[in-house]
Amino acid sequence: MAEVEVGSNFVREIVEEDLKNGKNGGRVATRFPPEPNGYLHIGHAKSICLNFGLAKQFGGTCNLRFDDTDPVKEDTEYCDSIKEDVRWLGFDWNALYFASDYFDQLYAWAQELIRRGKAYVCELTPEQIREYRGNFYTPGKESPWRNRPAEESLDLLERMKRGEFKEGERVLRAKIDMNHKNMNMRDPLIYRIKHVSHHRTGDKWCIYPMYDFAHGLSDAIEGITHSVCTLEFEDHRILYDWFIEALELDKHPQQIEFAKLNLTYTVMSKRRLLSLVKDGVVMGWNDPRMPTISGMRRRGFPPEAIRAFCERIGVNKRDSMVDVALLEHCVRERLNDIAPRIMGVPKIKSSGSMRLIIRPMNRLDRANCRLAVNFGSTVPISWKMRRRSFSASRRGAKCACVMPISSSARASTKTKTGTLSKCVVRMIPRVLAANRPMVAKSK
Repeated sequence: MAEVEVGSNFVREIVEEDLKNGKNGGRVATRFPPEPNGYLHIGHAKSICLNFGLAKQFGGTCNLRFDDTDPVKEDTEYCDSIKEDVRWLGFDWNALYFASDYFDQLYAWAQELIRRGKAYVCELTPEQIREYRGNFYTPGKESPWRNRPAEESLDLLERMKRGEFKEGERVLRAKIDMNHKNMNMRDPLIYRIKHVSHHRTGDKWCIYPMYDFAHGLSDAIEGITHSVCTLEFEDHRILYDWFIEALELDKHPQQIEFAKLNLTYTVMSKRRLLSLVKDGVVMGWNDPRMPTISGMRRRGFPPEAIRAFCERIGVNKRDSMVDVALLEHCVRERLNDIAPRIMGVPKIKSSGSMRLIIRPMNRLDRANCRLAVNFGSTVPISWKMRRRSFSASRRGAKCACVMPISSSARASTKTKTGTLSKCVVRMIPRVLAANRPMVAKSK
């Protein structure tokens, strides 16, 4: 199976149009921003192939950036597994970043928003914030602390940073519009208090930025041109743009949303996959039964098959369900090319020795190759095969044993058709491993 030809989709068309118009100086810079709170699954593979594929197709760059803004759920184990999965899929990043690399800059920008009258420290409880926000049918209600002086909010923010308040007692909110039709624009949270040690910064911080605040600004810091994310963030795009415009940053990435992958008969929720691991239903994130990339790797899925699958399902703006049979088809198609399938023909000599002729049978090895292996009077086989092939009276210790190539064995071969051949074929992979490379058959 050759690599699937790269087709067109609406994201590639947007990038092509931007390059045609000379936008961003002809640059293409993307990023893959996973949260290090679990292992990547097959749904993440679609995003990886899209972001890294865009950079490769248009001669651009793609960064790997960990969105480590919630220290409660994050771990270095997840960071290591994500890096391994990206490389195994056949991609490499231009630069490796963490959102925590920008904590100092993000904090300075939060202070700047307060000075510009576009943010304030609020003392409402989480329950009160939800109540004041309203819903789709009723407008929101302004917080009593919405118009507090900038100097007071700056002082409270600094005290929040020093750890003087408990979790939930104070939050930093953007001052936008409590009557906006988009709920995300009703004075969203920017910073919240979490007295938790961070896996990279330790105990330096006890306030952490919200994703909506850190996401777009991190893209701007790295000079990202096209911020490709899933459709669930479509309603957040207006907030993504608001933070960049409120701070009047020079670089303004373009957020583009696409539909995430939904696969039949497959759990795609990281939260539910985590519960399977914690409850002991599976042996770990890399259990072959899991839809994680590492689980599929252990199951024997080739990376080329996953890349081909992601290319074939395409990229669109509408949620849909993809049949898991398509993924299995891509795997079979790739394995048909590379799986080591061979045919062995044993020839038993009158002296009791054997000569085994082996030929490769996979689709890619078109050369007429042959490997000849000579055995003595005994052939090693497994205990399981011996139990199947010989009578119960010959059973011995449960360990590796040998099969004699004697007259009685030859008689057994005649009376039990195929007994010897089955034993030999079970040995062929080990024989090949011990006698590589194959030699071309002489003409």
